[in-house]
Amino acid sequence: MDMTQNPLLQSFDTAPFSRIETSHFIPAIKEGIKQTRVAIDQITSQTSQPTFENTVAQLDYSGQSLDRVTSIFFNLNSAETNDTIQKIAQEVAPMLSELRNDIQLNTTLFERIKTVFENKDNITLSEEQKTLVDKTYKSFSRNGANLKEEDKTKLRKIDTELSKLSLSFGENVLAETNAFELLITDEKDISGLPEGAKEAAKALAEAKDKQGWLITLDYPSYIPFMTYADNRDLRKKLALAFGARAFQNNKNDNQENVLRIAKLRYERAQLLGYASHAHFVLEERMAQTPEKVFDFLNEILVKAKPAAKKEFESLEKFAKELDGIEQLQKWDGAYYSEKLKQKLFDLDDEKLKPYFKLEHVIDGAFTIASRLFGLNFKETKTVDTYHNEVLTYDVTDTDGNYIALLYADFHPRPGKRNGAWMTSYKSQMIKDGKNERPHISIVCNFTKPTPSKPSLLTFNEVTTLFHEFGHALHGILADTTYPGLSGTSVFWDFVELPSQVMENWCYEEEALALFAKHYKTGEDIPMELVKKIKESATFLEGMATLRQLSFGLLDMSWHAENPNAIDDVKKHETQVFADTSLYPDVASNCMSTSFSHIFQGGYAAGYYSYKWAEVLDADAFEYFKENGIFNSTIATQFKDYVLSKGGTENPMILYKKFRGQEPNPEALLRRAGLIK
Repeated sequence: MDMTQNPLLQSFDTAPFSRIETSHFIPAIKEGIKQTRVAIDQITSQTSQPTFENTVAQLDYSGQSLDRVTSIFFNLNSAETNDTIQKIAQEVAPMLSELRNDIQLNTTLFERIKTVFENKDNITLSEEQKTLVDKTYKSFSRNGANLKEEDKTKLRKIDTELSKLSLSFGENVLAETNAFELLITDEKDISGLPEGAKEAAKALAEAKDKQGWLITLDYPSYIPFMTYADNRDLRKKLALAFGARAFQNNKNDNQENVLRIAKLRYERAQLLGYASHAHFVLEERMAQTPEKVFDFLNEILVKAKPAAKKEFESLEKFAKELDGIEQLQKWDGAYYSEKLKQKLFDLDDEKLKPYFKLEHVIDGAFTIASRLFGLNFKETKTVDTYHNEVLTYDVTDTDGNYIALLYADFHPRPGKRNGAWMTSYKSQMIKDGKNERPHISIVCNFTKPTPSKPSLLTFNEVTTLFHEFGHALHGILADTTYPGLSGTSVFWDFVELPSQVMENWCYEEEALALFAKHYKTGEDIPMELVKKIKESATFLEGMATLRQLSFGLLDMSWHAENPNAIDDVKKHETQVFADTSLYPDVASNCMSTSFSHIFQGGYAAGYYSYKWAEVLDADAFEYFKENGIFNSTIATQFKDYVLSKGGTENPMILYKKFRGQEPNPEALLRRAGLIK
């Protein structure tokens, strides 16, 4: 291939999606690796004494072109993948792992970093520079730089294997999700399903040249069916298929992957001198130790469990009174919760959805960001995208200065993984006196528009959009010197604060009035509906909390101790869930084999951080509530000390600068209605 024809090897600002062919990726990644190696050689071949500038800063700025290409590639592997891209991912994962290790285990480079680290108190450094020195030194020592040669070799082997295993894990979950289809040909079998969900199911069937209604395990199809479909047998069939993903002793089975990943992570931690993978991970988190995480989860568990049990009993009683259900099962939970919610609050998503047209919700998020942080979002049609559904926006401040580029991709497609996430195509940094502004992306899976209706969101999807937009703001408002500390490059249990805090505005009358308007009539959402949204926000909150805690405890059970004695994934999981389970166990289902967050997505020993961040966000929003949800002074403090600062200082220090105190866990329990 002529290298000059490869758009990824040419200079570009925004990603040149339409010109990229899959054959461009491997040459571009190889070239990026080569350039990164040259940059490392330039640092290590210097004869001058190691300084912050010629070693630590130079290292942080290195590898930019590789970062840009890999961010494009791995984002496509999540949002627009195919068999070829997945094969390339398997091929490049070990190459990148090898490069990472070659850098982390480069003795000359580490010695230079160590010299700067050991002398940092004798040189004049800003807070950000000190943080970068600490972070860089730790990233080397935590990746084996202090190990003997033979142990370094062992570490490399483990890392290469882990990178391949987590890719296989994710591919298996995706394959299992895509493999299941429920084709319904008798209309009475979709009774209870809202019109929009019926239309979507019909469109899905038509797209595959089938007659009837097609239901899949993708969330926009799965969730409405589990919530509304009256046919209990079909709900059961769907739930069993969902819970059995990658746990069916077929070619997509993940049981061995789970055991192998957990054991390799433990072996790696031991090699580096840590008691477990969780001890290793938590050293670089706000929580610091597994003991603190267990204490945190158990403290909330003690308060949530009585409420959860009470809620479950009332749900069970309701299902029995309504339909004579003797034993509430997992496939009944969402269905009867929704029915009970409708009875108690006369509030169902179908009443709310007309007020949450996707375009209106996007405008609402933008308006709120404008009022809080002085940002303006203007759609642009000139930016190249990887799919015609992707929207792009120029972000400017009140003076018209360019702040960032935002990509948004909202609907499910066959090559797109489930869920919602935020990512970046270009990091913010200040280099050679120029503030390079970031390119940020949010990806979601909301119901597509149909011939008769626009994309109308459930309230849960509204909060999801605000959540990912909160992450996006963390990237958009980044204002740091070094890319390694920019945007969402923060401790993992701090990263969910900006996203989760933004969800709070969805429950406030003053905020909803800005965007919740009926898509046909334009009328504002009635205030009694807003009141019901607020009242129902804590509905079955004990059960929801217990569920989240159970996931956090399952994660810690895989990572906080020696997993070598575990030989049966399901048996282990059942023991862990004993203290938090409400529904009867289903023998053919397993959570761990499709728990992508911890076996593929970087949340290993970190799932607790969702709850941890909820404590931070409840406490932070209480501060807004006390002073007005659009209070400009508090919004500016949040922007200056949280959103723009990235990982430049310890997050607890940043939080206290914003809030004036440490976060109080009782704010979360109060908001959840678990304590008065």
